[in-house]
Parts: sequence; structure tokens; C-alpha cells
Amino acid sequence: MGALIGGIIAVILGVWGLAVWWHLFVKALAAAVPFLLLIGGVIAIAAGISDIKDKMEEKKEKKEEEKKEEKPAQ
Repeated sequence: MGALIGGIIAVILGVWGLAVWWHLFVKALAAAVPFLLLIGGVIAIAAGISDIKDKMEEKKEKKEEEKKEEKPAQ
């Protein structure tokens, strides 16, 4: 019950705060969007590089398996 009341109070204060400081919220949002795009881009590049490395390693392992299979068992 306490969490419900606290949540209602937080929502009311949040709406009031946005109404009073809307211009500051918009400025903060305008400042945050390019930064978040930058961070997201860096993460996407890192994920892409990691994916390429994984694919190269997979191809290398596959070639090694094929070489082992080609050799006759002795």
C-alpha cells in the first residue's frame, strides 16, 4: 500500500515538475539526444566488429575441421 501511495505522489510531482520546468526538460532532452546517439553508434560499431571477428573465427575453425577430416585416420 505504501508503494502505491508513493508511486501516485511521484507521478503527481513528476507531472508538476514537467509543467513548471518544461523549457529545462526540452533543453536537457536536446542535449541528451546527440550524446545518446553517439553512445549508441559506438556500441553498434563494437557489436559489428565483434560479429565480424566471430564469423572469421568460425570460418577458421571450419577450415581446420575440414583439414582434419581430409587426413586419413592412421
